[in-house]
Amino acid sequence: MSAYTPTGPGARPEPGGETGADPVKALMETHHDLCARAVDPLEIAAGLEARGVTDRTARHYLHRDVFALAEEMFARVPRHTDRARAELLTDRAPFTAAPVTGHRGPGALLVPLPGALALGILLALPHTGGHPRAALLGTGLLALALSLRACLRHGPLGSRVPAAPGTTLYVLLLLAGVLYGDGLLSQALSGGPDHGWSPHTAPALALLCALVPGALCARAFAYGARRRLALSRSLDDFVLAVRPLLLGTFLLFLCCLWTLLGLSAAALHQASGGLCAGALGGLLLLARLMIQYGCARAARTALLTACGLQFAALAAVFTARLPGARSVSAPVEALTALGGTGAVPALACVLTVLTLLARGLPVLSRASAHAARAGLT
Repeated sequence: MSAYTPTGPGARPEPGGETGADPVKALMETHHDLCARAVDPLEIAAGLEARGVTDRTARHYLHRDVFALAEEMFARVPRHTDRARAELLTDRAPFTAAPVTGHRGPGALLVPLPGALALGILLALPHTGGHPRAALLGTGLLALALSLRACLRHGPLGSRVPAAPGTTLYVLLLLAGVLYGDGLLSQALSGGPDHGWSPHTAPALALLCALVPGALCARAFAYGARRRLALSRSLDDFVLAVRPLLLGTFLLFLCCLWTLLGLSAAALHQASGGLCAGALGGLLLLARLMIQYGCARAARTALLTACGLQFAALAAVFTARLPGARSVSAPVEALTALGGTGAVPALACVLTVLTLLARGLPVLSRASAHAARAGLT
């Protein structure tokens, strides 16, 4: 039986084969573009990780991990004259440079705009009526949508990777659920809906105002990850350093959001909906980070799942009115009896947040994700 020969980008060629007795040189030829443009060993390590080379692969090359292999590859890259090296560094920022965390300048000024517009609309509506009120509401909502779109395109929450198709629709449905979901579910459980109900504006206002701490947390996470990327001596060290940073940043955002929920509820004399709106805010932040770091499909799937769970709960209530289907709505009724109508969307968002966090923790902890975001891979 013939011996097994590893294949793939990180495979070690057999000595005496086509590539000779220098497998590292063969690997350098395979990843020539990565080695030629690297300005730091960790850049090569991040690039190798993105291309599927693991610590186990590195041990085939007699190195303890990917970083040690990258150090040898970086040391063996042919260097040109000092002048050529200087030209390279002027065209490309060093790997330890300041992080690229989004567009600065005017883009950052867009972040508070949606919250300010929403607050202005809510303050002006009680003083208008009839056609002026309808015109104010229509114009305000259009301006709010445009400002939110600009904020997510050009500010610190902007992304070079476009969101997956349908993402915007799912976000709008979730926000509509915050505004009208509690009233609709309450009336559906009581046999309705048979009359209109007022929107729950306090949590929606808090979520729009939370764009500011969300942008700051996203920038802090990117900056901290880049710092740890420059200081780490191996990819494992980077993973161990960046995961607590991600969790801490996420918890910090939730604390800021819950503070805003309390303030908006007190200002508008409404219930804060803290658990539901807090879980939705956490879901939206995680989804945005996933989009920024190249996982737009996972973000869309999470948002779609949250929408689907809430729709399924509402559909179960209406289905229970059919003959013989009374038990279909039993879980929804038990949940609302335990925690109110807000418990249904809260549970849906919490489950989705935990799933997306489990998916995003390894993705956002990869060195290659942060190197690619800075335009280095």
